[in-house]
Amino acid sequence: MISRVLAADLPRHVGGRVRIAGWVHRRRRLKTVTFLVIRDRSGLVQVVLAEPGGPPEETVVEVEGLVTSNPQAPGGLELTEPSVRLLSEPAEPPPFDLYRPSVPAALPTVLDNAAVALRHPRLKEVFAITAASVAGFRSALDGLGFTEIHTPKIVSSATESGANVFGIDYFGRRAFLAQSPQFYKQALVGVFERVYEVGPVFRAEPHDTARHLAQYTSLDAELGFVGGHRDVMAVLREVIAGMAAAVPETGVEVPEEIPEIHFADAQELIARLSDEDPRGEPDLAPAHERLLSGWALREHGSEFLFVTGYPMAKRPFYTHPDPARPGYSNSFDLLFRGLELVTGGQRLHRHADYVAALAARGESTEPYRDYLVAFAHGMPPHGGFALGLERWTARLLGLPNVRQATLFPRDLHRLTP
Repeated sequence: MISRVLAADLPRHVGGRVRIAGWVHRRRRLKTVTFLVIRDRSGLVQVVLAEPGGPPEETVVEVEGLVTSNPQAPGGLELTEPSVRLLSEPAEPPPFDLYRPSVPAALPTVLDNAAVALRHPRLKEVFAITAASVAGFRSALDGLGFTEIHTPKIVSSATESGANVFGIDYFGRRAFLAQSPQFYKQALVGVFERVYEVGPVFRAEPHDTARHLAQYTSLDAELGFVGGHRDVMAVLREVIAGMAAAVPETGVEVPEEIPEIHFADAQELIARLSDEDPRGEPDLAPAHERLLSGWALREHGSEFLFVTGYPMAKRPFYTHPDPARPGYSNSFDLLFRGLELVTGGQRLHRHADYVAALAARGESTEPYRDYLVAFAHGMPPHGGFALGLERWTARLLGLPNVRQATLFPRDLHRLTP
């Protein structure tokens, strides 16, 4: 029996008979001949039928034929003298022509018909980039001695960041979808020292923008025995470099030293370079992130910029304060092409410091009892970061909407497909 051969492997079989299988990507019927372009997971191959007719687009077929050189065919090869067997027929045509070089449909049409629309090579390749990026993330951290973990996505309390949580009925009890693996990955520093996770997180985002999702994939890491937040930044730089190296076709270069600017200095810079004066504000606006990224590219030739030392008022209670600058924190954001891509920093690690930090915010320790257990039994200085995968891919490919880098987006309005 002739085993199946992928389109990308056909150059090794010129002059021989092979069996391929895939979808009819395009059918071109001429007066005496029909050309079928067959699509499989590796690419395209042309099949020449010495008769008019042939199955329509998106029919799943198996074809046995002779591999023949033809410079005009896709990939320079085609199958001649074929026998075609139908494996399944489409019940209806796709929502738009999948063989067009560009996508001839608006984003809502693509999202509404994602299961079929994503077969378009231009749309599918986005997620090949995503997959390679995750492989680069894992490879970089594996090489640094990290252990991959998998933490619960159903949690008992919505204590980390206010009201932006999804509540669920958990066997008659109130529960929530996790906004982050933060508490778990910190606890597991006490077990493995260095951990990472790739998984979904859920945010009840009320914002209907091109950069917000209600569910996205978070790439998280946490490491122990750090001297401060710059140790975390150094690891993040290696991770970003590993992710970029995994997708060399995108041409992204990560500098050996990513430039950085303190939050207070960033506000001074914004005041000088624009008509706005953000000094005293606890966070950066999207326009400020774009301005700072432009400055980093002009002055340092870098598409990446660390902004460090965000005000404690804007950071979670577990953030380590900057001992040298009261009111500021040992935290950072990494901007990439004008957008916040990563948030991270050093965490508190002493039990007494957690009790004091919660008291300073007028909060009881009771809701955090399970979380604080790890710190009551000794934890090293540690820190970590979280990176949004869909944002990474969208910025990497210059996509204007994060939904274009999301297989089945969930947002303020979209719950299907």
